[in-house]
Order: sequence, then structure tokens, then C-alpha cells
Amino acid sequence: MGIKENFSRLQSEIPDTKIIAVSKYVSAGQIQEAYRAGIRNFGENKIQDAEKKRAQLPEEMDKDITWHFLGHIQTNKAKKIIGNFEYIHSTDSIKLAEIISKLASDKGITQKILIQVNIAEETTKYGFSIDELKENFRRILSLDSLEIAGLMTMAPFTEEEEVLSKVFKGLRELKDQLQTEYKINIPELSMGMSNDYQIACREGSTMVRIGQALFK
Repeated sequence: MGIKENFSRLQSEIPDTKIIAVSKYVSAGQIQEAYRAGIRNFGENKIQDAEKKRAQLPEEMDKDITWHFLGHIQTNKAKKIIGNFEYIHSTDSIKLAEIISKLASDKGITQKILIQVNIAEETTKYGFSIDELKENFRRILSLDSLEIAGLMTMAPFTEEEEVLSKVFKGLRELKDQLQTEYKINIPELSMGMSNDYQIACREGSTMVRIGQALFK
């Protein structure tokens, strides 16, 4: 099946979830094909790759796309990311939140962020632990020029549904706790990829990051 067919299948399967096309391994031409299929949310992991591909897109197409930055952010690359991506999913430390806040303030914009939480506490993954986020959340809320649009997590690479459900449920419950405690709305839960999006959606995901299931 092609991109259009894959997208249609996903839309019918998870109609209430925002599908972010993870385009890090595809060409600018494939991004254009996906756009023509109706996809408007795209996610990139590396700023230099994103810049190169976006420069090859028609200007009106690039402007019509909602761009999501998904990868780990090196602080020296942050300046190029702020303001050029509507959502940053990988805000994984208080230091990075502070840097994003300052750079967004310097540019006179408000940057939408999702806070990355390492629910499974895997040593190979970035993100706040649950306790770290609870300790730092008030500080993040106080930062200028940031909009906390949601929480994000990456589940362990496993086929064990029980493990995956526990991780996704943990992020949803954390969001509910923070909303109640701080009397705020955190609209998005970015969780689920090509291999586990169905489970993530059952646990309340509002954004899934899909690469292989769209482009292959």
C-alpha cells in the first residue's frame, strides 16, 4: 500500500488522534506525497535534516504544515529549533526548558512544548522521571514564553501489551494529577509509534508519531 492508503487506514482506525508523520528517514519528495495524501503534521528529529528537506518544499506547503520537533535537543542547536517548529516534543530537562524559554522570549514568541517523561525509567532514554517532573513542574510553569501543550513518552521496545499499557497509562495518570494539582489544562498526550499506537490510543493518546506504518 502507498502513503495515501496507509493514512486512510490509520484515520479510520484512530479517528480522534492526531497522526504525526515521522519523516526523518524519508525524502522531501515523499513529504510532498504525504502532504498530497492529506497529512499536515510532520515530525523531524535532526535540525540539519529538517532544514535541508524544508528548503526543498514549495513555500506554501511548508507554511501549511505543522512541524513537530521530536529528537533530543543539543543546547547549541536549540536556537534554530525555537520558532521553526510549532511543537517541541522533547523538552527533557529543566535546563532545556529554561533555554527554550529564554530563546523564545528573545524572539518575541511563545513556544509550545511537550515535556518528555521517561515513565519506564530506561537508562537509554531521555526525559524527566515522574518524581523529577513533579519537583520541577511549578518552575516550568513559571517560565516566560512557554506553553505547556502536553506530555510525551517513549515506551520500551517490546511486544508485551501489559508493559506498554502500564507505561501509557502512567503518562495519562501523571497528566491528570498535574492538571488537578495546578488547575490547568494539558491538552496533549504524545505517545505511541508504529509498533504500539493502538495500545497508546486505548490509554488516551492524542498524538501518535508514525513513520514506518505510513511510509512503508
